Amino acid sequence: MSALSQALAITTGEPAGIGPDITLQMALGGIPHPIVILGDRQLLLQRAALLGLDCGQIAAWPDYDAQQSPPPAVAILHCPLNTPTIAGQLDPANAQYVLDLLDRATQGCVSGEFAAMVTAPIHKGVINEGIHADNQGYFSGHTEYLAEQTHTPQVVMMLAGEYGSEKKSIRVALATTHLPLKDVASALNTADLTRTLRILHTDLRSKFGIAEPRIIVAGLNPHAGESGHMGREEIDIIIPVLEALRGEGMKLIGPLPADTLFNPPILAQGDAVLAMYHDQGLPVLKFATFGAGINITLGLPIIRTSVDHGTALDLAGTGKADIGSLIAATQLAAELSTHS
Repeated sequence: MSALSQALAITTGEPAGIGPDITLQMALGGIPHPIVILGDRQLLLQRAALLGLDCGQIAAWPDYDAQQSPPPAVAILHCPLNTPTIAGQLDPANAQYVLDLLDRATQGCVSGEFAAMVTAPIHKGVINEGIHADNQGYFSGHTEYLAEQTHTPQVVMMLAGEYGSEKKSIRVALATTHLPLKDVASALNTADLTRTLRILHTDLRSKFGIAEPRIIVAGLNPHAGESGHMGREEIDIIIPVLEALRGEGMKLIGPLPADTLFNPPILAQGDAVLAMYHDQGLPVLKFATFGAGINITLGLPIIRTSVDHGTALDLAGTGKADIGSLIAATQLAAELSTHS
């Protein structure tokens, strides 16, 4: 991996959760990439004290010209909390703070100040409590929010990791993301599914360096619809899309029944799986990779990776949170930034 000419931005996420903890633990553990931690400096110092960490080696993030000098190994870009926070205790008053971290990291990536952004976990419920009070609309997640902030019409959520004793790669992308299950079938349509597969195919090539990606596509219904007897979405939408894109040269397998495609011999035939909805694909991936899984947003004009877990409020301030997923997300962000 070539050296980074810019730092990676790490957003610390929900201030009452483990985001500040795992970011500090990773940063002070000697991660081999220059990083900038986005968060309230006093909060980070307080959390470091709870964890017994020495922040003396962390600099303040300066105005920085990547062409003139290398970034500091670890720096804090101070973004002030709206109100003081206590580990483990959510407060909707800090909802805007969490969004401010994302906005600042996104701006830095778009401008070239940062090479990529890595996001620690957020709490969608408390953000919605806070932003509803300000009449700012519904927040459905990092993926959708970053698409809106970068004016990207469609993005794809993909989780990745390694499984088994041989550490085989597994990548699972989603055709739909944070929707109630009752809304999934109506959300599937030819245009969106086509764009999703195009984005997945393009980013597997450009970001992951896979020259001819092979994508395994799950059906929506049990037994992939069983020839229309258990649903027609495969016949009416999924199969026609796959046939059209195969005509363009894409290597697509499926649609396959989701209950059998996550077997190693089938997974070995592809470079990624496209699941039709969130809980169709992600439980399998998280079971296989939890603690070291990575969330990647495809289709953005910037590089964004994230942990595969939540805020773990009960672990905040205890030092017991696992930093493996954040390390993996940071390492992948650094690797992807060298491909772009």
